[in-house]
Amino acid sequence: MAEIINMPRLSDTMEEGTVAKWLKKVGDKIEEGDILAEIETDKATMEFESFHEGTLLHIGIAEGDGAPVDSLLAIIGDEGEDISALLKSGSAEASPVNESPKVDEAPKTSAPETSDTEKEVAEVPEGVEVIKMPRLSDTMEEGTVATWLKKVGDDVEEGDILAEIETDKATMEFESFYSGNLLYIGIKEGESAPVDDVLAIIGPKGTDVDAILNQKSGGAQEKTSEKTETESKTSPVAETKGSDSTEAAVTHDGQRIFVSPLAKKMAEDKGINLTTVKGSGDHGRIVKRDIENFKPSESAAPAATVADAAASQPQTMKPVILPVGEEGSEEVKNSQMRKVIAKRLGESKFSAPHYYLTIEVDMTNAAQSRVHINNLPDTKVSYNDLVLKACAMALQKHPQVNTSWNGDTTRYNKHIHMGVAVAVEDGLVVPVLKFADQLSLTQIGGAVKDLAGRARIKKLTPAEMEGSTFTVSNLGMFGILEFTSIINQPNSAILSVGAIVEKPVVRNGEIVIGSTMKLTLACDHRTVDGATGAQFLQTLRAFMENPVTMLA
Repeated sequence: MAEIINMPRLSDTMEEGTVAKWLKKVGDKIEEGDILAEIETDKATMEFESFHEGTLLHIGIAEGDGAPVDSLLAIIGDEGEDISALLKSGSAEASPVNESPKVDEAPKTSAPETSDTEKEVAEVPEGVEVIKMPRLSDTMEEGTVATWLKKVGDDVEEGDILAEIETDKATMEFESFYSGNLLYIGIKEGESAPVDDVLAIIGPKGTDVDAILNQKSGGAQEKTSEKTETESKTSPVAETKGSDSTEAAVTHDGQRIFVSPLAKKMAEDKGINLTTVKGSGDHGRIVKRDIENFKPSESAAPAATVADAAASQPQTMKPVILPVGEEGSEEVKNSQMRKVIAKRLGESKFSAPHYYLTIEVDMTNAAQSRVHINNLPDTKVSYNDLVLKACAMALQKHPQVNTSWNGDTTRYNKHIHMGVAVAVEDGLVVPVLKFADQLSLTQIGGAVKDLAGRARIKKLTPAEMEGSTFTVSNLGMFGILEFTSIINQPNSAILSVGAIVEKPVVRNGEIVIGSTMKLTLACDHRTVDGATGAQFLQTLRAFMENPVTMLA
């Protein structure tokens, strides 16, 4: 009996999938466990295996096409089996890929007016594919082309890597789902563009790319050229308003000195007599660069004359020579990661009412326990691993901290996924340690080391950076004693871990040298009240000061 295979939901946020590649064709024999196709989700391209045996009778979604979850993907059954009833049923609204409607079956009534999107698709010549900027992660809104691995004129085969695209989370290879000639590159290396902007065009050699781009832009290029022309016409006016080109006059001994307002102001600030400055502008006008490059030694004679005149006064003041330098700055383009960090943290800071609680922990027992643990064969545990384990166990006792604010509801997470903030070259990423409460100290240490290492070389997958319910940020290794963090939404709290320091402490009524560490909890007041946050920190301190309790 034939089985209908629908587009699977391969991730929790997946609403639509794209068939990147079919590994079987109609008529092939299928065994249970065979890989049918590679399906591109909102997070990754994944292999989809068959749970049925039989013959592949029908393919409902062609390579490169996308469809919503639960759309008809394929039909598997006995060879020669009649599947016409299945295709006509509600589960198979789409027509077979290899079949086209007959001309004489077309409706006699006039066709409804097509939408702009349908017109665009219809106007693209056959065999030409317009490649859009892909959405390579669930939070990606725009991408940056880090490197093009193909250039215009190169032949491209299906599966070839076209470019490396930098998202807000990682730099990922983007492969072509089409074969042909690379006719056009729409986004240059280092440039950014929103998702669905034209990335490239692939098709037969000699295709009129300009015609395709004009269809896509809808006259936008003409408007751009008009704007450029208008700007070019008005540019002389803008130049005359510039600070270095506006003339001003100063009268000295009946002579007029031409100087720009900016140069005049700079001269006043630096104590420079304008009569000693030679102008390099039109008609000898003094401009900014003349003041910047002015050297008092160049005007020894005029300066002497001024000094002689000043000698007749009761007191003589020596001229103050201020340092003369060249101002400079550099505009550095923000990476995609940096822009998303700014956006997400801004949204968190201004939407969640933050408050902060700080507690000091005696780390004497923790230090001794760590030494004993690390003396075991093939075992290496850091202080950060101890903090993560203690947090996971404290969250079990205080589920209110392991929540998310959803407006009308509060989501209580039954699982504990720990986000671990990791500094990378372009900013910050937060890989997620899944089910941290079920891991031992050595498992936590190994997992964190692996995640952090791959985070620094941008080899984490999107799925490894999603789903955290609580986050830990540790700057203790940089000598930071105490700091506050911005909550990693949709978490309700984040823990900031400071450095361990030796200081005088009171123990058993005596002042002794002890090791302490400060922990600061940032809480979202919508979900975590002050007393709840304080109780969580008390439990956390109890675990940290007596690590043996974490092993029970």
